[in-house]
Amino acid sequence: MKKILTLLVITLLAQTAIAQETSPVQFVFSSQRLNDSLIQLSVSAKMSKGFQLFGVKKQTTDDAFVSSLSLDTSIANRLTDAVTENGKPQSIASGNATEPPYRLFEDSVQFLYTIQLAATDSLLLKGQFAWLGKMADAFPSGTDNFTIEVLPTAATVDETDLSKQSLLQIFLLTFLTGLLAVITPCVFPLIPVTVSFFLKRSKNRVEGIRNALWYSISIIGIYTIPTILLVLIFGDDILYQISTSAISNLLFFAIFLVFAISFFGAFELQLPNSWANKADQKAGKGGLGGIFFMALTLVIVSFSCTGPIVGTLLGQTSTGGVSTAPIIGMLGFGVGLALPFSLFAFFPSMLQSLPKSGGWLNSVKVSFGFIELALALKFLSNVDLIYHWRLLDRDVFLVLWIVIFVLLGIYLLGKLKFSHDSDLSYISVPRLFFAMASFSFALYILPGLWGAPLRHLSGFIPPDGTQEFNLDALKYQMNPGTQQTANTVNLAQPPKRLADKLHVPYGLVAYFTLEEGMAAAKALNKPIMLDFTGHSCANCRKMEKEVWKDPAVLQRMKDNFVLVSLYVDESTELPIKEQYAKKDGDKVITEGDRNLDYEITQFGFNAQPLYMFLDLNGKPLSSIKYGYDPDIAKFIAHLDAAKAAFEQRK
Repeated sequence: MKKILTLLVITLLAQTAIAQETSPVQFVFSSQRLNDSLIQLSVSAKMSKGFQLFGVKKQTTDDAFVSSLSLDTSIANRLTDAVTENGKPQSIASGNATEPPYRLFEDSVQFLYTIQLAATDSLLLKGQFAWLGKMADAFPSGTDNFTIEVLPTAATVDETDLSKQSLLQIFLLTFLTGLLAVITPCVFPLIPVTVSFFLKRSKNRVEGIRNALWYSISIIGIYTIPTILLVLIFGDDILYQISTSAISNLLFFAIFLVFAISFFGAFELQLPNSWANKADQKAGKGGLGGIFFMALTLVIVSFSCTGPIVGTLLGQTSTGGVSTAPIIGMLGFGVGLALPFSLFAFFPSMLQSLPKSGGWLNSVKVSFGFIELALALKFLSNVDLIYHWRLLDRDVFLVLWIVIFVLLGIYLLGKLKFSHDSDLSYISVPRLFFAMASFSFALYILPGLWGAPLRHLSGFIPPDGTQEFNLDALKYQMNPGTQQTANTVNLAQPPKRLADKLHVPYGLVAYFTLEEGMAAAKALNKPIMLDFTGHSCANCRKMEKEVWKDPAVLQRMKDNFVLVSLYVDESTELPIKEQYAKKDGDKVITEGDRNLDYEITQFGFNAQPLYMFLDLNGKPLSSIKYGYDPDIAKFIAHLDAAKAAFEQRK
């Protein structure tokens, strides 16, 4: 006890003597995974000349001359007893014959701790390192706090983690869409005819099954191979560039509008008859080649029904920045479309259970027409946002969608009739339920006219900032607790460039160029939160609605960071002096071109959203490429870790 009291007195005197001086030791905290159940916490110390640091291992049970690590109580039980000291300790006489010599490190030392954590778990390591040193006759001491974010093993692999989940979702979605395309009036009547043809022309059932399988494989190849060739010839991001281009979106709008009108029965869209005739002639030659051309004939003949679906899938799957997404999308669609032909070849008796062709097929086609019309508006909305036309603001867009889905419900109830529709003597149960679903959807989006968040549609409808009367946004303007204070904003220049065109939600202040954001960050002494986003980025809107809006997230973004939102599809032209040519010779002319080039060259990524954090020198605070992830707790941990990393670099 006497020894401890003596140490406390000496420590207090030393701290008074060196008050206001720079700390004689600097610490760096980091972590890495050792295996599927352990992580390693590293505490690296760099000492100034003349200063010696006590180690963390006690020489006796009551040894008080040691440094120590303490973790938050919620995670302290994860710390194991194993600790390693990497350095060359020196023994110095303590001046007391009954006590062991002091054990000290000079220059540098690394302390390694092991912490239990499963590979699938994440953890926010928070704690402090209490250090004790010796400098001449003084014993200075202090504490250094740290916060480290440890993500699951899969989450540290940026592109792979993003693409695995999205590719599986894309395949399942497009597979279901392919199955849905089977019941269109262009495809459904061909199933029994085609399968019966294979079974009759084959010598035995095994050969019939083989021919049907080859027919299905040919359909899959016809949809998939052209997409692969397009990617191979023009590069990995060609479909992504097409899908985010304003011109492409305008073209998609026109195509889908024409298809919708065609589905309503105004006219019939078909590829040239000569294509189908030539393919049909080659199909008659027999063999595997003939079967391939039979599949090609099906694709050509069914184009008027499947073309809009394929176009929609290509447009939606290309926006993720993953080069294989459109290929997986076409693969899924081809498998879904071809699967019934193989199934009916395996089980011919199932053909008897198929419903007969009739007026219901035309009803399906007209219903698709309403959906195509709604999708056409989505593509036009992307163009409207990019060029800031303000023709399809959020409220106007929602009114049009409400009208479309109300009319769809009325049509399904038989109260609206087109030229090719058959007389409807009664309403079937499936039609009734589909009508109810359409009316319910229209009622769900109706409150959006007054600013209801409509979280489930956040990726498909225009952002809140385009709606003049918005009750949800009004509360952020009226509640001073949700806005960044005027004093904070006044310390830095307010956003100027593009501020009249671009806006962020929830009372946040954002800069739209890196230069303005960096200047503000230096004035406020805060790290930068880079938000790579886009007008046509569905997942960006979802993150804003599902994650940014959370009070804990919103408060951290406002208090701890300078937000810089970089739109990769912004059409505003750069000043002439700021335009330049990339290494491949392509010119960077617009703000969006420059932002996308910066994202690719600096971070090797072209998907949105992407959240990166920079210090005041423009250096990343973390190597983790954080994309779309609706886990609020995980995003909070990432924000805290970025803030802690910034504090350590000061």
